[in-house]
Amino acid sequence: MLTGRNEEKRQLLNLLESDQSEFVAIYGRRRVGKTYLIRETFNRSFAFQHTGILEASLQEQLAEFQHSLVAYGLRKCPQLPNWHEAFHQLGNLLLKSKENKKVVFIDELPWMDTPNSNFIRALDHFWNGWASARKDIIVIVCGSATSWITNKIIMNYGGLHNRLTHQIYLRPFTLLECEQYCKSRKLNYTRKQLLDAYMVLGGIPYYWSFLQKGKSVAQNFDRMFFAENGEMTREFDALYASLFRNPEPHIAVIKALSTKKSGLTRNEILSETKFDDNKTFAKALKELEQCGFIRKYTCLGKISKDAMYQLMDNFTLFYFKFIQENKNGNPHFWSSSLDSSVHKAWAGLAFERVCLQHLPEIKAALGFSAVISSAHSWTFKPKSDDTEQTGVQIDLLIDRNDGIINLCEMKYSDDTYSVSKEDDQKLRRRRSVFVRESKTKKPVQITMITTYGLSKGGYSDDISSQVTMEDLFKERIE
Repeated sequence: MLTGRNEEKRQLLNLLESDQSEFVAIYGRRRVGKTYLIRETFNRSFAFQHTGILEASLQEQLAEFQHSLVAYGLRKCPQLPNWHEAFHQLGNLLLKSKENKKVVFIDELPWMDTPNSNFIRALDHFWNGWASARKDIIVIVCGSATSWITNKIIMNYGGLHNRLTHQIYLRPFTLLECEQYCKSRKLNYTRKQLLDAYMVLGGIPYYWSFLQKGKSVAQNFDRMFFAENGEMTREFDALYASLFRNPEPHIAVIKALSTKKSGLTRNEILSETKFDDNKTFAKALKELEQCGFIRKYTCLGKISKDAMYQLMDNFTLFYFKFIQENKNGNPHFWSSSLDSSVHKAWAGLAFERVCLQHLPEIKAALGFSAVISSAHSWTFKPKSDDTEQTGVQIDLLIDRNDGIINLCEMKYSDDTYSVSKEDDQKLRRRRSVFVRESKTKKPVQITMITTYGLSKGGYSDDISSQVTMEDLFKERIE
């Protein structure tokens, strides 16, 4: 059964009522549930379905496409010499269908575009020369290589330019959707346990599917990530190999970013990786951003050329911090790390990342969902000869069009958080330095985002507003 995805399902079912042929691209990172959404929405009933093969030759791809044509009813399908003939035979198959709307689902489309295969040209001719002239064809394409779908289909400036009738970006689950998914599988976790799991798994349904009933999150993680044949022990290599034909530059970039909490500028990434500033590097950076692994953002008051790149993929960061560090092959590595200082430091940063992934929920909790706003980080670095000043790093500023800025401090804890005198002094100084250096005329309100809220009394009374873990589980308001 589908969890969430109500809007996406509605869009797909509306295609059946259309009075024209439809060409739809569904994209999103690997394991986010694209294939499952399409199959469940259409009850696995298609006039034709096919899945491309990873790292297969043109001949292998064509042979498998021929097998799919035969399986769906084209009994006398000749050997396919090229993609033009393959799509011509697909047209012949669809002509035999008695369905009012003939749904064609082609999965892992990027893998079918082998070098010098003229695949895109043939797909273009099939759609523009035949399917679009009819009223009864629905072509749905998807693939994990988000950058390929974006560049070759959505942003195509050749024959497929502006030919898509719909595009659907399938986002990772929110915390609430993960909770709903776990309830459907009778996994009785508390919201704190779900938060802890999200800090590792992100909102990727496939990863959550490995959690077993009757085991704690820690026990599941030991099994999934650190056991010899765990379901996720080899996911890192498979993830990047399936998305990028030459993943080495991409991995080098994310490895560099994994060591920097707030990210790096483009020039800093070049310095860390020792790459030349060429098309290969630019392509890797762009593709990682398109696939949602990194985000590009501008610090408040900075210009676009000073943009930062930050690694946002929860699993990737977990891999570098823990899986890669399990050099002794300890099958209980996660359970034995829970009380360590390394784990506590990681949890704090991971919680900050989850907060950034739930900005709509934070804005709703603060009561300004309808107000246009932008999220930024901000850094102050004093001049080298200024011995009186120390640097300031603010990880989340929400600049609102209603004339207010929220300076957000994110704190992960196992209980209500008590704002200490030291915390209070740091927050006041950050606000003071930000106001002075940014020269903002807007009032700056300090907002605390915590797991269980703030302990009453003391310095907590000076906090303007707060958001808790419970707020992060609310229904998303776009």
